[in-house]
Amino acid sequence: MDTIKYLLPDSEIPKAWYNIVADLPAPPPPPLHPGTGEPLTAAELEPLFAKELIAQEMSSEREIEIPAEVRQILAQWRPSPLYRARRLEKALGTPARIYYKYEGTSPSGSHKFNTALPQVYYNKAEGTKRITTETGAGQWGSALSIACSMFDIPCEVFMVKVSFSQKPYRKALMETFGGRCIASPSMDTEAGRAILAVDPECPGSLGIAISEAVEVAAKNPDTKYCLGSVLNHVLLHQTVIGLESMRQFELADDYPDVIIGCTGGGSNFAGIAFPFMGESLRGGRKAQIIAVEPSACPSLTKGRYAYDFGDTGKLTPLVKMHTLGSSFIPPAIHTGGLRYHGMAPLVSHVQELGLMESRSVGQKDVFRAGVAFAKAEGILPAPEASHAIAALLDEAIRCREEGVSKSLLVNLCGHGHFDMTAYMKHAAGEIEDYDYPAGEIAMALAGLPAVATQ
Repeated sequence: MDTIKYLLPDSEIPKAWYNIVADLPAPPPPPLHPGTGEPLTAAELEPLFAKELIAQEMSSEREIEIPAEVRQILAQWRPSPLYRARRLEKALGTPARIYYKYEGTSPSGSHKFNTALPQVYYNKAEGTKRITTETGAGQWGSALSIACSMFDIPCEVFMVKVSFSQKPYRKALMETFGGRCIASPSMDTEAGRAILAVDPECPGSLGIAISEAVEVAAKNPDTKYCLGSVLNHVLLHQTVIGLESMRQFELADDYPDVIIGCTGGGSNFAGIAFPFMGESLRGGRKAQIIAVEPSACPSLTKGRYAYDFGDTGKLTPLVKMHTLGSSFIPPAIHTGGLRYHGMAPLVSHVQELGLMESRSVGQKDVFRAGVAFAKAEGILPAPEASHAIAALLDEAIRCREEGVSKSLLVNLCGHGHFDMTAYMKHAAGEIEDYDYPAGEIAMALAGLPAVATQ
């Protein structure tokens, strides 16, 4: 009953990323210029992003080639393993066949390196001298710092203040690779100073940190901005996860009936789900696809599908997404990578098309699920990934109660080695559930920008 590992040779690292836009029954709504309300042009994005990334952002081509140099570095840990979790199946007494794709083998310990690497590669090729970004729990900041080190580009990371305090080793990891890590909101930017003037004790949010990073990039011609989730090109780069999983399921002589991923901005979820979803859209096999988010930051389950700013300072373009309002500041939960007010426009669009479902879970269930998984499989999940694992356990127990054998796939998008403070609090009984009050969500949504195409 031991866990089974399905491995692929280096030669099977995907040669192209998969773009789901090519297969959708309706195109996603375009991003809009916040001043004119007109669809954004490539030229208007050039102050922030590398040109090749802009082309990918706007592409409707089904496949986009992965550069040889990027594939060469990906080979350090890709293809990542797919495991059959037989010990977990036995612990749960379920007839379900449980699989998990493990992204914690990357240099940064999570899926984020899949997109950090190509983003830095394209920026280096175009002569960028410095890169700025934001990070929540620190997985993205760590991944980008490592990638920037590989290509010898300075990296500046605005880390959400509450996570900056909760996860000091993430800061240490970034600095080890030459990244500069700043607690956000900070006094380094106009956006940060404006927030602190109103609330000196502000715990920060991804929306605020994005404002700070975007401001620095916009004001410095030699600097570009990189984003770890939400945008189309980021989700594109993560599809190596699902593409590899499809091939590994062939080795297992199986196919997932249910696919589960956690969602904050949507990148790891899209990475594992979109290739399978694309196969279904092209007439192939179908799977139930479930996105799982924190009940404290419920953009998919309680947010509104509308055009909104991606940042609190309203410096970014308007994108149509499930949003809680750009002024929304989530509580200081221990899953900092999921504390974002909006959801990726593509993930939001896919939910509107009825191609997936979403659920929310509380922190107590998240950490209970993480510990149960660790005891059975020997891998401690990041709290973000434990959201998906909580739903996985629910599905496996449902199979047991109904006497149904289904194949369940979860994306274990990173390990929890930098999250021991949170697990210590869980062990001490100090983790609290938090459902964001409907009234406060309504207040944040009341400030949505007026867009004629809503």
